[in-house]
Formats: sequence, C-alpha cells, structure tokens
Amino acid sequence: MTTATAAEVTSATTWNVDPVHSHAEFKVRHMMISNVKGEFKGVTGTLKLDSADLTKSGVEVSLDSATINTGDAQRDGHLKSADFFDVEKFPTLTFKSNRVSKKNGVLTVAGDLNIHGVTRNVVFEVEGPSAPTKDPWGNTRIGLEATARINRKDFGLTWNASLETGGILVGDDVNITLDVQFIKV
Repeated sequence: MTTATAAEVTSATTWNVDPVHSHAEFKVRHMMISNVKGEFKGVTGTLKLDSADLTKSGVEVSLDSATINTGDAQRDGHLKSADFFDVEKFPTLTFKSNRVSKKNGVLTVAGDLNIHGVTRNVVFEVEGPSAPTKDPWGNTRIGLEATARINRKDFGLTWNASLETGGILVGDDVNITLDVQFIKV
C-alpha cells in the first residue's frame, strides 16, 4: 500500500476545493434523545488525484472553526468558547491524509485530523470521486463524500453536563460528513 500526502504526490492532477459547493457537517447526540447537526463554512484544501491508482492520491483540508453553525446562536457561541473549540486559540480544524487504500471496492482515506490543537489519526470512508464533469464556465469538476466517526474527548473536547434524569447533555461520538466539490487546477 502506498503512503502519500497531498504535497508528496507528483504524478497526479491537482484539484482545489470549491468552498461554495462544499460542506463539512457533523452530528452529535443531544440529551441522549436526539441529534444536533451543525456545519462549518469555508472549507478549503487541495486534492492530488492519481486517477490511475487512487491509493497514490492525497488530500489536505482546512475548516474555519469560527464558522460553526448549529442554527442556535447561543449554542454556537458556547461551541466557539474555551469549553469546546476555543476558536480564538485554535482558528482552524485540519486534515492531512497519509494513506489512501481500496479494499473490496471501499475507498478509505486515513490521515491526521487536528481539532482543538490535538492531532489524531482518523479514517474516512469515501464515496467517489465522481466522474469529471465540465461546468458551464469550462471548469472541470469532481465530487466526493467522506464520512467518519470520532470521539470528541480524544480531541480534548470534554465539557459536559449531567442530566437530572440521568445521562449527559452531549454525546461523545461525533459523525462527520464532508461533501466536497473540487475544481481542476
């Protein structure tokens, strides 16, 4: 299996994230009864794609932590505080691949995810990339979806509150979904 980062891949085509058509979303259990969903705007990054051998590809992605949006301004303010993302101290969340593999038709991308100043290896399962398509302005585009599940405590996001009925306010497991469109450089 080949190991490559976006910067190390040389025989591949370069693609930039289209931030207007890309979304970074998350879902976490709230009060042990339902899920809260949120998103980060301003997805940026680069994909080095070796379409002949996807395992030689690499990706780097960055998110602006201050753009977190759950649809509730008060909750978003709390998430931006030192209790969670501490956006003044840690303004970005980043992912840099270090291994791409394909087994039984399933594409996975492993790499270093940095949240709140803590870096852990995370594996994303990937659908795509889609077939290249020309947009009305002559740009070549591809898309993909990547999903992973992390434990927020692994990244130092440990704030919580106990519920009167038992249980906790915020679940530990966070589901991440990235829907990304890339434009060929």
